[in-house]
Amino acid sequence: MASSHANGSSDDVNGLEPQNKLLERVVRTPGRQPSPQPTHLSVPGAMQHRVLHETGPGYVAPKFEGKAKQMDEVKNQVDEKGFIPTDLVDDEVEWFYNELGIDDMYFSTESADAIVSHVHSLYAAKVAAYARDDKKLEIRLDKEAADHAVYIDTSVPGLSSTEGSGFEARLEQKYLDSSRGSASYRVETFRSPSKLLGGGEQALRCYFVYQASFKNKNPAPDETSIDELGDVRFLQKTTPNTRAVYQRVMEAVVSRTGPVIDMYDVEGSREKRLVVAFKQGSAIGLFTALSDLYHYYGLTSSRKYVEQFSNGITILSIYLRPAPHAESRHPPIEASIHQITKEVSLLYCIPQSRFQAHFTNGRLSLQESIYAHCVWVFTQHFLNRLGNEYNTLTSLLDMSNIVHAELLSKLKKRLRTETFTADYILEIINQYPELVRSLYLTFANAHYVQTRGEQDDFLPTLSYLRMKVDRVMTDDELKALISKTAVNEHHEMVMTAFRVFNSSVLKTNFYTPTKVALSFRLNPSFLPPEEYPQPLYGMFLVISSEFRGFHLRFRDIARGGIRIDENYNLANTQQRKNKDIPEGGSKGVILLDIQHQDKVSVAFEKYIDSIMDLLLPPSSPGIKDPIVDLHGKEEILFLGPDENTADLVDWATEHARARLAPWWKSFMTGKSPTLGGIPHDKYGMTTLSVREYVLGIYRKLGLDESQVRKLQTGGPDGDLGSNEILLGHEKYCAIVDGAGVLMDPNGLDRTELLRLAKERKMISSYDITKLSKEGYRVLVEESNVTLPSGEVVNNGTSFRNTFHLRGNEQFDMFVPCGGRPESIDFSSASRLISKGKAIIPYIVEGANLFVTQEAKLRLEKAGCVIFKDASANKGGVTSSSLEVLASLSFDDENFLSHMCVQADGTVPKFYQDYVTQVQAKIQENARLEFEAIWRENQETGVSRSILSDRLSLAITKMDEELQGTELWDNVELRRSVLSDALPALLLHDIGLDKIMERVPENYLRAIFGSYLASRFIYTMGISASPVSFFAFMNKRMAKVNGA
Repeated sequence: MASSHANGSSDDVNGLEPQNKLLERVVRTPGRQPSPQPTHLSVPGAMQHRVLHETGPGYVAPKFEGKAKQMDEVKNQVDEKGFIPTDLVDDEVEWFYNELGIDDMYFSTESADAIVSHVHSLYAAKVAAYARDDKKLEIRLDKEAADHAVYIDTSVPGLSSTEGSGFEARLEQKYLDSSRGSASYRVETFRSPSKLLGGGEQALRCYFVYQASFKNKNPAPDETSIDELGDVRFLQKTTPNTRAVYQRVMEAVVSRTGPVIDMYDVEGSREKRLVVAFKQGSAIGLFTALSDLYHYYGLTSSRKYVEQFSNGITILSIYLRPAPHAESRHPPIEASIHQITKEVSLLYCIPQSRFQAHFTNGRLSLQESIYAHCVWVFTQHFLNRLGNEYNTLTSLLDMSNIVHAELLSKLKKRLRTETFTADYILEIINQYPELVRSLYLTFANAHYVQTRGEQDDFLPTLSYLRMKVDRVMTDDELKALISKTAVNEHHEMVMTAFRVFNSSVLKTNFYTPTKVALSFRLNPSFLPPEEYPQPLYGMFLVISSEFRGFHLRFRDIARGGIRIDENYNLANTQQRKNKDIPEGGSKGVILLDIQHQDKVSVAFEKYIDSIMDLLLPPSSPGIKDPIVDLHGKEEILFLGPDENTADLVDWATEHARARLAPWWKSFMTGKSPTLGGIPHDKYGMTTLSVREYVLGIYRKLGLDESQVRKLQTGGPDGDLGSNEILLGHEKYCAIVDGAGVLMDPNGLDRTELLRLAKERKMISSYDITKLSKEGYRVLVEESNVTLPSGEVVNNGTSFRNTFHLRGNEQFDMFVPCGGRPESIDFSSASRLISKGKAIIPYIVEGANLFVTQEAKLRLEKAGCVIFKDASANKGGVTSSSLEVLASLSFDDENFLSHMCVQADGTVPKFYQDYVTQVQAKIQENARLEFEAIWRENQETGVSRSILSDRLSLAITKMDEELQGTELWDNVELRRSVLSDALPALLLHDIGLDKIMERVPENYLRAIFGSYLASRFIYTMGISASPVSFFAFMNKRMAKVNGA
């Protein structure tokens, strides 16, 4: 990290006295519009006070008519076995049946043999306790089957113990976390009403797990009636009042992204009923974590129920009461229940943080432990691992020397991955809980909002109480404390990351009462320039139990896709791609944790919704409270699809509309045509740009396209790969895709390739009878395959992954249309060079980051004509930019009629014509850049890869400068430039005046700047002088005046 301070943080954050914000003092973002909420929270002042008008648990088990007979049978078997003395058999069995509070459902489900085993186990525990020195009664009884389970143990009410049975975590992991469809499990658990004889403070806790048997296994998508959705046992046992509670919660949760949290007073007692509902699979580990939460506040549960419903909803119902002797150390339940209710939403985001043990034993509060978890994630990604020694080495080595460059590249990669591992960082933070508390207090002091002043009817949170009791330290004091407390330099670096995090957070939803993931808008100035040489404009960090996500952008107006992998380099590539459109480069990324690789849609929805928390203002007190906004400017993000997220953008668009985001039409590109989207794959938008570079090479060098031997990674099943096949006429010799390798030196059958491309099928579907005798196909699952040459392929996957590096194949043109970043790096590029000459003479990089910059330069030095991704692969971003422009230009009504394909498939004529204009603009921009790079290379001899970057930087730099000049203030010039830059169809159907009225001014400025800058650089060259610009503008002004 470059420094421990970040611009945008306020000086008063670290004052000597608490500076928590009252509502009227909260820094507001100008122009933010209200939003309905993705979650629901029942709190005083937000919803009416609710009382359960029944004294029982709301569950009544059907009477087991054979219970008395079964008990007699159990007595007889216990007596026969002789383990329990005969004179104690009746007492032990009757105690088990009548005193533990076990309902008839258990006895009707279990066999007499199983019950005998349980009775014996409980008696054995008593005997074992008598034999122990401490006389401690410890019962651990479990029985697990495929369709049900029973767990019985002893524990002290209101205490979480790391030495306990662990039954809750075990049953949650085994049965609840994986509950889906018919393989869903409901849970009933209760504590015996009386203490155990000889057990001290301990009481018996029983857990019963049953596989759900739904009344309606396949409900309609809009079904919300619990009488249709419920489990048969649930419907039999629950009272009408309880079903009414569940029905209200069900109707709320089906329309939410996140949880529904309700609290009820139980009439005639101090007991409270907490109800939490959420979508199955969205809160792994929550059941166990809730126990830790209410134990922290001195409460215990008398009964808990987990109910599953066939529409994929889980509802937890917990009856809470003060733990014995807890009220002397904790606030009364009437106060603590509100804190618990508010913190359930925080727990939902990260049910099991990496600092859960500190929370369980009381060393950290829930807020402090989850705050520490967030900074742990932040530190993993942004701790400066390279250090001063690396910078010194960089200055001493010659980067033009191939050996030096390769050494430095390997050293950087190794330092980033091996210096500070996630486990090492975790180990360090775990040693400093007291430091974490002090650092958290600074964070809370900056971002906690007391929404209703001193008279707040929502009892103060622990954050507020801490700030009243503990002194908030200044940043200098924290720096000194860390330096004094940390045992070595590594520890100091990690704990300093907390200070960097605190000073970088400009706004967060951490204290918003309802949320689905934790989001932070960061000032990115903390990033060390040696690792991140191109400065970022903005950064969002999103953290949930399933993933961590980022959104990076290089300019205020920026766009880019969301994918599930690397981020900074992709955003940087996007910035270079977007040189001739108004938006700068950005990229969103979602990194799924290893155990949640199947949670793509859950993670995507949480990512989108939590970022919206920071873009939209609150509208419901107690649900979405105001946040502190140290950025102080309205922000709009333009997002799009990328790998593994293309099928989720419609949901994001509809969700933005549901939350009344004024920018919902332009929020996501790549959405379905029924929502105004322009599909890149259907219209070949990305490929059109790549093809211009391929055709440009053929044109400049006089090559016959039909005779060019071509290699392509990314097969006929993908967007770029399929359209490259459909548009190209080369002699395809090899295609590599997810299925494997397809190779024929005599040329693959074009008719068969076209079939696969149109049907979007992988090369595994290629008819191999159409291969010549020298052709072959090797699939990833195959091994020990003998090629026509006699070569044996031992492993199909390894062969596929390295095929593009084989030096014994003959190709003229290589177009990577798919594949992992850095598939060709500085080292592996040597395999594509023989006797100092590149063995593939032409490469057009369609896939992002497929070839590293160092590898490109090495290949160009060996004579390869290569065009990089930032130049070639920009058709998609141009299409998306024009899609956004149409969304901003139309009002809602005309947007639906002009840009949205009807439900019956009718395509508006405007839409068809607009797509044609978009395609033409993509080809024009690509041709202009190709010609500029080719010309500059011929004149200067500078590498095309370097020229591509220089051209992008020159355009973006001039663009930003032009937006800030007085040229914009010249109304006639402004209108002239916009008339040339905007699509003719928009101007014809909407008119320039309406467009200028509807489109935000900063977006129009970006269009103005990017058009002038790109046309000047493309025409006059990268190194054009100010005199050239003067001549360029004279020509432009002559056009304005002539008009």
